[in-house]
Amino acid sequence: MIIRNGKVVLKNSVEQKDILIANGKIAKIADSIPANGDKEIDAKGLYVFPGLIDMHVHLRDPGYEYKEDIESGSKAAVKGGFTQICCMPNTAPIMDNKVVVSYVKHRAQEVGLCKVHPIGAITKGEKGEQLADIGEMKKAGAVAISDDGVSVKSSRLMRLAMEYASGFGVKCLCHCEDKELVDGGVCNEGLSSTIAGLKGIPRAAEDICIARDIALAESLDVPVHICHVSTHSGVRLIRDAKRAGVKVTAETCPHYFAVTDEIITSFDTNTKVNPPIREEIDKQAILQGLKDGTLDCIVTDHAPHHINDKNVEYNQAAFGISGIETSFGFAVTYLYKTGVLSLNELADRMSYAPAKILGLDGGEIKEGGVADLTLADLDEKWVVDPANFISKGKNNPFKGMELSGVVKYTLVDGDVKYEA
Repeated sequence: MIIRNGKVVLKNSVEQKDILIANGKIAKIADSIPANGDKEIDAKGLYVFPGLIDMHVHLRDPGYEYKEDIESGSKAAVKGGFTQICCMPNTAPIMDNKVVVSYVKHRAQEVGLCKVHPIGAITKGEKGEQLADIGEMKKAGAVAISDDGVSVKSSRLMRLAMEYASGFGVKCLCHCEDKELVDGGVCNEGLSSTIAGLKGIPRAAEDICIARDIALAESLDVPVHICHVSTHSGVRLIRDAKRAGVKVTAETCPHYFAVTDEIITSFDTNTKVNPPIREEIDKQAILQGLKDGTLDCIVTDHAPHHINDKNVEYNQAAFGISGIETSFGFAVTYLYKTGVLSLNELADRMSYAPAKILGLDGGEIKEGGVADLTLADLDEKWVVDPANFISKGKNNPFKGMELSGVVKYTLVDGDVKYEA
C-alpha cells in the first residue's frame, strides 16, 4: 500500500511525504514513491499521525458486556483513531490472573481490529489485601498492573507491588484516591458543588495518594505512573518530583483540560466522573502540564455505562464518561488549535509517550517501524452526538459541542481497520 500526499507527523517535523507499506511495516518514506501499490490512499489535505495509543480504557469484558465488550470497544477505538488500547482490570471476574488476561488477549485477536493490551490487577480481587500473580499475568500478556477504580490503601502493600512489578519490568499505574477523604463525594468540592447542593471531593483526596506513590517510587528508585491527574496541586507534585529525578510519569484526560466543574450544575449525570472535573485553576494547570511535559500523555479513561447506570439521581449515578470517540477531537480543538501543543507534541502525548511508558511497539512513524497510522482532517468540524457512537456507552456530557479534527482512516499493521 502507498499513502500519497499526506502531511506526515514525524518525531520532530511535519513533512509532505509518501509512505510505502509492506508486510505490516513502513518500508519507505520519501518525497515521491513511483511504484504502484496494491492499494493507494490519496491523503491530500490529511495529516498522517503515528497510530494513537490509549493506555487507559475500560472494555467491561468479561462480566459487564451490557456496558461494552471487546468488539464494540475495539470498533469505537479505531473510529476514534486508536490503533492500540490498554484495558483496565476492574471486570468480573477481576483481571487478576493469567486466565482472564489470556481471555482478553485471545478475544481481541478474534475481533482483529486494534491491538488490545490487558492491564492486570495489583491485588487479588482489587481488594488491597494480597498481591495478584504479577509474573504469571506478565507472561500471559499483561503490559502493566493497576487497581484502577480503587487506590491500594496499604502503603506497605503498594511498596511491595512496586518492587515486585519492577522486577518483572512492568509499571504500577496508580489510581490515586483516599476513600476516607472522598467520604461519599460525587463532584469537585468548590463553588459549583455548593451551588448544586452536592457533596464535594477535595483535591487532597487525590494529592495525598499522588505524594505517597511518588515517595515510594523515590525511596525504591523504581518507576511509577500516575493515572488521570485532575488537580493543579497534583501537577505541581509531579513536576517537582520529575525535577528531583524521580522516575514518575503521568496522564490526564480531555475532560480535565477542556471544561470546568461548572458543567455539573446542569445535574447531567454524564458529567459525573472519577476523579471529578475540577475548577479553572486546575484546568489551566493541566494545560500547562501537558505543554511542559509534566503530564506525559493523554488518555481517555473511556468508561462506558448502560443508560440505567446514569438515568438516576446524581448521587446514585455511576462515575465515568464514554470518551474514546471524542478524545482526538478534543485534543485537536483544545490543544492544537489553541497553540498549547504543536502537532509533534500532540503525537508525542497521544502515541510516542504511551508506547515508551509501557514498552509497546509503535508510537512513531519511521522506516522499518510498525505501520500503525491515523489519518485525519484537522480542519473539518463535527458536532458531538452520543447517539451516533459505536460504543455501547452513550454516557458523554458533550452533546452538541462542535469539535475540529475528523479521523478518516485508521491502519493497524498496514491494514485499513476504519475508513470514514
